[in-house]
Amino acid sequence: MSDAVDRVKVAAQLHELTLDVLEYPDGTRTAADAAAAVGCQVAQIVKSLIFTIDDEIVLAMTSGSNRVDTDALVALAGGQQCTRADADAVRVTTGFAIGGVPPFGHTTPVSAFFDRDLLDHEVVWAAAGTPRHVFGIDPATLLAITGATLGDFAT
Repeated sequence: MSDAVDRVKVAAQLHELTLDVLEYPDGTRTAADAAAAVGCQVAQIVKSLIFTIDDEIVLAMTSGSNRVDTDALVALAGGQQCTRADADAVRVTTGFAIGGVPPFGHTTPVSAFFDRDLLDHEVVWAAAGTPRHVFGIDPATLLAITGATLGDFAT
């Protein structure tokens, strides 16, 4: 395992969770790749996307089959302007590279938003720190440990 995966496991342990992290050498960079590797529906994949709302970096966790509606996200956050964060901002803020950003364990605390559609599943799968590693988790547990705001910001 990598240092990034170890950081995610330690962050989970702080919430009294033990993660069963799976590795897929061909990668799970996209939601479709992850779903194919894990053997689940694309909708069960958690996309951990980083945006800038006004001057604040935020995390939007959305179902793999959905797209973030930035107008809805900025309204939910109470901001004025929403843009995708660039790769450098993602790495500096989270400590992880795009494609492997987990929903928790970031180097800097970020406000988080949680796509309501993820709660439709018994298990969802999220990146575990690299584009090759994922873990499964109950979505209600994920919502609770991230302290995210539940909302409708995806289409």
